[in-house]
Amino acid sequence: MHLSLWQDGRNAFAGEEQIGPVQGSEIFRWFLGGWMAYVPEMMVFYAPTVNSYKRYEDGSWAPTRLAWSYDNRTAGFRVVGRGDSLRIECRIPGADVNPYLGFAAALASGLDGIAHQIEPPPIFTGDVYAAQHLPRVPYTLHEATDLFATSDFAQQAFGPDVVEHYTHFFRTEQMAYDTAVTDWERQRYFERI
Repeated sequence: MHLSLWQDGRNAFAGEEQIGPVQGSEIFRWFLGGWMAYVPEMMVFYAPTVNSYKRYEDGSWAPTRLAWSYDNRTAGFRVVGRGDSLRIECRIPGADVNPYLGFAAALASGLDGIAHQIEPPPIFTGDVYAAQHLPRVPYTLHEATDLFATSDFAQQAFGPDVVEHYTHFFRTEQMAYDTAVTDWERQRYFERI
């Protein structure tokens, strides 16, 4: 998922401010800060199924920790380009993301970052998978749903009806998974044990 904001025919992320190795605007910095700040609470919109969370394994090329870097594919937020091509690539959503919900979460988070001037963490260089001190993305739909359901930001950005609806939906998905008996379980526990 790539994003840049345009205003009056120019990339609003372009600017002269030095942010790590990136030259960008305050809008870029705050948008990135807001987007990163709300990932845990918005994770259900980036990873909407139980199966979505199976890809968040260190060394898998799927991002597992919240960091931003310049042109680093181990980071959840990869900043690329310069000037009018400057953009943020959020590598957290998978192929199963609903693009409308993913972009709604990204825009709400980034715009809140601009409105409240949320600073991003310092740029990270190196292998993000080896950086055990960085905060992790939620690892299960259950964990992500709990964060979404109790998020003041989600209530403010989407309203209580939307939060209630999607919380019910994701909890129903989790319950269906928890009560299903898989082929692996049948083979393992019926035929072997």
